[in-house]
Amino acid sequence: MGLFKTKYERELDMIMTRLEMNMSNNYKDNAQMNLKELEEAFTRMKDAGQIKGASLDKYDKIINGYIEKLKGYSHKDQKPYWH
Repeated sequence: MGLFKTKYERELDMIMTRLEMNMSNNYKDNAQMNLKELEEAFTRMKDAGQIKGASLDKYDKIINGYIEKLKGYSHKDQKPYWH
């Protein structure tokens, strides 16, 4: 199935790969930037009709999952270990 992805789907997948890497390395600010980049790319592609149907639903669901997962995921919200 991955062999038949459009270039737009591959672009979204690349952004998600960077997002996952930054999350796994605890690079919170970079992960937040990747999420914003992913949302902007998805919106641009959706508005231009470059991503449709089942792919549209799939990526919408994935992005909403990341939004929930990354709520409060920031160094600013982190409490110092000495408190």
